[in-house]
Amino acid sequence: MSTKEEVIKLIKDLPENVTLDDIMRELYVRKKIDKGIQELDAGKFVSHEVVKEKLGKWLS
Repeated sequence: MSTKEEVIKLIKDLPENVTLDDIMRELYVRKKIDKGIQELDAGKFVSHEVVKEKLGKWLS
């Protein structure tokens, strides 16, 4: 499915009373999720253990 087709489907799946702001928010969230998945697939992530270690330093 092309990007254009995906956007059209996303909009069609939204309620009839959707606002332009709602559409923009949905597109933004979708973009960020897709980017995150691409980064995970490329091995660009921080393990849970490393995050716990860093947060532990900040919170103590």
